[in-house]
Amino acid sequence: MGRITEDLIRRRAEHNEYMLSNLEEVALHQQNIERIELVGQLCPKLKILYLQNNLISKIQNLHKLKDLQYLNLAVNNITKIQNLQRCESLQKLDLTINFIPKAGLLSVASLAGNHNLRELFLLGNPCTDWPGTRQYVVAQMPHLQKLVNSRG
Repeated sequence: MGRITEDLIRRRAEHNEYMLSNLEEVALHQQNIERIELVGQLCPKLKILYLQNNLISKIQNLHKLKDLQYLNLAVNNITKIQNLQRCESLQKLDLTINFIPKAGLLSVASLAGNHNLRELFLLGNPCTDWPGTRQYVVAQMPHLQKLVNSRG
């Protein structure tokens, strides 16, 4: 099991002279990470967080990331959209190829208060098999400019 550790984040912050307190972007993809931890505490100024291609099953511990603009959680084990309400600067959320079922689509309502969110990627989730996906998401989040939920 891969874990997010201070050492891992520092190694991925070499472009920022290994400084974490003012780090704005970090790529933690393909590390077999199962749980989101430490990022919000160690890197409060993050704007871009790449966590794709891991084993993450729950969106958590990101509430301190007020400046986060782009979160990539593609190709993980997410089943529910949650715990992003305090990420008030979030503009782009990529949840491509996860396991969000039709019932899990109800959790998209938790993003209604994220008024800066402009792009949401749901392609490859079981919920996108439901024909009403687009209409439901747009009704919950009329501020969205781009919703990718199908190949078409």
